[in-house]
Amino acid sequence: MGVKRSLQSGGILLSLLANVLMVLSTATNYWTRQHEGHSGLWQECNHRICSNIPCQTTLAVIAACMVLAACFGVVGMVLGLWIRCHEGESRRGQTTIAILFLGGLLLLTALIGYTVNNAWKNNVVFSWSYFSGWLALPFSILAGVCFLLADIIMQSTDAISGFPVCL
Repeated sequence: MGVKRSLQSGGILLSLLANVLMVLSTATNYWTRQHEGHSGLWQECNHRICSNIPCQTTLAVIAACMVLAACFGVVGMVLGLWIRCHEGESRRGQTTIAILFLGGLLLLTALIGYTVNNAWKNNVVFSWSYFSGWLALPFSILAGVCFLLADIIMQSTDAISGFPVCL
């Protein structure tokens, strides 16, 4: 397997891992823990009784960024699989790279927004859902880097293929 194919396969696997962590982070309600319970993007649980969080603009934007980041991650992974499976055709991954980096940027925006929103509150401890979102971030960015490197290899191979080589 060539370097380009290995980078594309690595990008797909990293994207899959990032997507699993993003969906897990977005769907669960353990972003913060308090003495009485825990809360997430959608619900707040006190003494084992969960209720929907009233509409807050900041939290709605954070949740929207998380959902969009997960959607962009899935689309980027599907495009990466498409590029990887259509090996014979000359396909470049510029769209895949842009989508994966944009998903990472949305994820970073959501996590920083949540951190700023909750870091100054008393008796609030960030929990595993929040940290799985932060763990997804480097995987998402590294997936984009893998596709970027594979695209650079493809571009350089195309550029030098027209030159005669005299050995």
